[in-house]
Amino acid sequence: MKIQYLGHAAFWIEGSVKILVDPFLTGNPTAAVSAAEVCPDYILISHGHSDHFGDALDIAKRTGAIIVGANELALFCQTQGVNVHAMHIGGNHRFTEQFSVKLTTAIHGSAYDAGSREYLGLACGFLIRLDGQTLYFAGDTALTYDMKAVIGDFNVIDVAMLPIGDNFTMGPDDARVAAKWLNPKKIIPMHYNTYPLIAQDAAAFRAAVEGECPGIEVACLTPGQVLELS
Repeated sequence: MKIQYLGHAAFWIEGSVKILVDPFLTGNPTAAVSAAEVCPDYILISHGHSDHFGDALDIAKRTGAIIVGANELALFCQTQGVNVHAMHIGGNHRFTEQFSVKLTTAIHGSAYDAGSREYLGLACGFLIRLDGQTLYFAGDTALTYDMKAVIGDFNVIDVAMLPIGDNFTMGPDDARVAAKWLNPKKIIPMHYNTYPLIAQDAAAFRAAVEGECPGIEVACLTPGQVLELS
């Protein structure tokens, strides 16, 4: 399996199925690929903000990919003529024998602007189980104790994708706490350095986490870089 960081909070996950997460590509100054280059089976959208919802509808219309997200977001997408699978926080669904998704708590908003503002329910994160690996995509969120009591204590997480940008999400200090609570094998920092307001030193975050938690590896991927999982 491979995880490719596409910039900001967008990821391409490829194993027995191809998954695109939060596909903010057009207009993303750090985007590693264009919307026209990706052909996923599933598109996971954590919330309705444009820097996460991104090109989801255009990609889904072109490819027939299934959009997966919180109920209100998914039903809005369905009105736009695409395939969806609606879920909600705490719910899990097995899409194939090797691929399932569980929606997790994210403390954030979820509004989509397309001429008029559409409120799309609750923001979420994802626990993705694919080909024997467990991935946690936190989405845009504050530090929440669910990261320990609901997620970390009940899952062996291979890779956690955590925001560190601050201002709109948790920053490096809170993400360090999240790292301890989740205790994943690897962390990919995300949602930073796209714009000056969320500029962070990922190398300093890596040094702090690996110094405090020797069993955790922090992979500071540049947009386009791939993390291979065996």
